Amino acid sequence: MADLVGPRLYSCCNCRNHVSLHDDIISKAFQGRHGRAFLFSHAMNVVVGAKEDRHLLTGLHTVADIHCSDCREVLGWKYERAYEASQKYKEGKFIFEKSKIVKEDW
Repeated sequence: MADLVGPRLYSCCNCRNHVSLHDDIISKAFQGRHGRAFLFSHAMNVVVGAKEDRHLLTGLHTVADIHCSDCREVLGWKYERAYEASQKYKEGKFIFEKSKIVKEDW
């Protein structure tokens, strides 16, 4: 009998709450506040904070910090608006800092 394999998940580094699926990674070539970061198309079990404008490496964006829904650890941010046309693809997407998430059971 073949082993059943579920989706590969990423979890909060602090409490192991599931926050995203590996299949939702768009890019691993992003920079977060604390080093490398991943861009995801979707997130789960996160709370989106207040929107604010930030000057990031790729220009001005409106972003909102995302927090784990269980322990409230800040995990990254959500892109709400990109002001540069070349950055519009980020709108509605999520940045998870690599140091704030862990692979769950894979």
